Amino acid sequence: MPVLALVAAAAILGAGAVLVRNRRDLGASLLPPRVGRARAGVGGMSLLGLAFRLQRSTLTGWCVGAAAIGAVAGGLGPLASEAVAGNASLQELISRLVPGTRAVVLDLFITAMLGIAGVLAAAAGIQTVLRLRAEEVEGRAELLLAAPRSRARWLNATLVVAVASVLAVTATAGAAAAIGIGLSGAGNGPAGLLVPAALAHVPAAAVFLALTAVVFAATPRLCIPLGWGFLAAGLILGEFGDLLGLPVWLQDLSPFRHSSAMPIESFNPAGAVGMTIIAAAGTGLAAYLIRQRDLTA
Repeated sequence: MPVLALVAAAAILGAGAVLVRNRRDLGASLLPPRVGRARAGVGGMSLLGLAFRLQRSTLTGWCVGAAAIGAVAGGLGPLASEAVAGNASLQELISRLVPGTRAVVLDLFITAMLGIAGVLAAAAGIQTVLRLRAEEVEGRAELLLAAPRSRARWLNATLVVAVASVLAVTATAGAAAAIGIGLSGAGNGPAGLLVPAALAHVPAAAVFLALTAVVFAATPRLCIPLGWGFLAAGLILGEFGDLLGLPVWLQDLSPFRHSSAMPIESFNPAGAVGMTIIAAAGTGLAAYLIRQRDLTA
């Protein structure tokens, strides 16, 4: 029955999409367009403000997804703990995924969900960086940079918004998890510690942003497949490397491998500082490389 309900919902939504598509013109909308303001606001008069305006709607969607993940971590954590406690097979699987830990199942579940939120945050940041490619291909970047603004400043402003997006998504997930755990009363420690636990994944996400920016600056035509490819490879190596039996040196290539798995582990400042330095170096390299090329279509 649940499968039939999902199939029926998909059919209804598909039929609705077709009907809506047939009732509008190509490139138009069913809703009337709003008349914009005659003059830009304060945020629209700077590269940083423009980058934020271009990304704010998408960022809202990423934050909603992160809030859902955090709510699942906090709200369903106690239920998952009870389910695993009575299932020897699941306990064995968890011991393989997180070897060498003696943490309770609730903390393991929350750690895993916050790790997923960290991947989601990296994806939000990568999408922000890749927006540069869309602006370049569609010709808007050429018009923007015809003013006395450098390509490096344009790139750096977008990277600032990308990092802010990562911070917003991780903080949202941590706050939602803290609220869920606080309401359930099932946590083993202060619920407020879950926000720093989520933020511990920011340095790893920043490395992916820097890698994507370097590829965009060096070979812009490859930035979209390589940007998402880096994230997919990092996810597989960092999150499933032990399960797949991959060599340790190969797993260590993933930035996620060096994130602090809080709350089952303590914060690792060496890993965070190292990844921050790598991300900063990548940002500087990207700013240098983008000065060396022209805009492309």
